[in-house]
Amino acid sequence: MKANRKPVIGIMGPASPSDTAVLRQAEFLGQLIASKGWLLLTGGRNSGVMDAASKGAKNAGGEVIGILPGFDKNQLSEHITIPIVTGIGSARNVINILSSDVVIVCGMGPGTASEAALAIKHNKPIYFTRISREDAAFFSRLSGNSYTIWDDPVELISEISRLLG
Repeated sequence: MKANRKPVIGIMGPASPSDTAVLRQAEFLGQLIASKGWLLLTGGRNSGVMDAASKGAKNAGGEVIGILPGFDKNQLSEHITIPIVTGIGSARNVINILSSDVVIVCGMGPGTASEAALAIKHNKPIYFTRISREDAAFFSRLSGNSYTIWDDPVELISEISRLLG
């Protein structure tokens, strides 16, 4: 990554998590990302982890890129500052991953699993939070790497900061 460019940190997670703690974690991660001066990238919609992370970053004065699956901005989170309308549905997951310098997986669902797999396939640094040990074990087997589940968002962002130098 070039030193004169802000890092893009993607937060991927379910649109309808069953655990509200996932949403609180996503919002706090968004705040922390903004406090570092990094750009946040999400799926852009007004639901779930996408909306929560975007809210955290925007309320902390950050910029949020939202990669929308549809042909318009009808489902756009009010916290997105840079909307990207794709009209390509779930294929936008590739854009989410390739445009992110680092990927944080917050919670798990089918779309999130596809994004995690794409991050692994494209050798993106990936960090997991609010997922099960079974999910972490699956992605560890898939990649051949051992993944830690990060419970503390401050420690997670510190680790990403070390990675980015």
